[in-house]
Amino acid sequence: MKNLIITALAVLTFGFGWAQTKEELQAEMAPKKDSIAAIQGRVDALQAQIDALPGWRVGAFGTIGGSISNFNNWYAQGIPNNSSGNIGFTVNAYANLKQEKFFWRNSLNTNLSWVKLDDEDDPNDEDGFREATDVFNLTSLYGRNLSEKLAVSGLMEYRTTILSNFNDPGYLDLGVGITWTPITDLVVVIHPLNYNFVFAEDDTIFNSSAGAKIVADYTRKIGNINFKTNLSAFQSYEDGDLSNWTWINSFSYTLWKAIGVGFDFGLRNNKQEALNYEINTLGNTTATFDNIDNDLQTYWTLGLSYAF
Repeated sequence: MKNLIITALAVLTFGFGWAQTKEELQAEMAPKKDSIAAIQGRVDALQAQIDALPGWRVGAFGTIGGSISNFNNWYAQGIPNNSSGNIGFTVNAYANLKQEKFFWRNSLNTNLSWVKLDDEDDPNDEDGFREATDVFNLTSLYGRNLSEKLAVSGLMEYRTTILSNFNDPGYLDLGVGITWTPITDLVVVIHPLNYNFVFAEDDTIFNSSAGAKIVADYTRKIGNINFKTNLSAFQSYEDGDLSNWTWINSFSYTLWKAIGVGFDFGLRNNKQEALNYEINTLGNTTATFDNIDNDLQTYWTLGLSYAF
């Protein structure tokens, strides 16, 4: 009994001493956390000053390696409905020049992959590798500053596929107007004077026209997270059937050095592509702009990511 009492007292004493030590350590840690937060605040302020300096800003991030994908009604490529495992890569690259009186922003978004594909519309499809994901967007925006947040600007944007059906269709937008930067990293382009050149073999479906171009782009890096969202819309003055929009989003999270996890998804609405698919792929020769179902085009890609 005596030994049991001594043991119990020893355990209680040790537990009390450990509790005191833990509380003391926590008390010492609290001001250190405050110091770290203060230091990080000063670092962020310095980084903001660096970002505001004139000069080039260059970078890239994306996904690479094996991934899983699902496409529904993505008319621009040869197989719009598929579930697959694939090898490929995406690239979100930029080269931006900032000066006191002007800016020049350039960006590239591409998503290419090759798959052993399960074509959901064809039970007798091939087993070998073939191209599946096929997205290529290139933009260049130049502006002369009117104020801190407004600029007169000119935009060139080119969109197509490059693995198959290169430039069929291809879209080239050229226009002028205003660029608004309400907050850091957000760029809004409003160009009421724009011409949408459409390149395609079937000129009975695809037509060029004048219209308004609206682009909203937000690209930012926060710690280990890279994020980009880009909405590009064209509103034809000639006919609403010639209008289109594309919204592409990319995320990557760095786990170790430059490697991490990435996710991309895109949405598109393009009635000319829908009609072309109905007539030239499905063989529905009675299809017109008035009677087709212009389904929303979508894609997503999940895989390893990189950043530099």
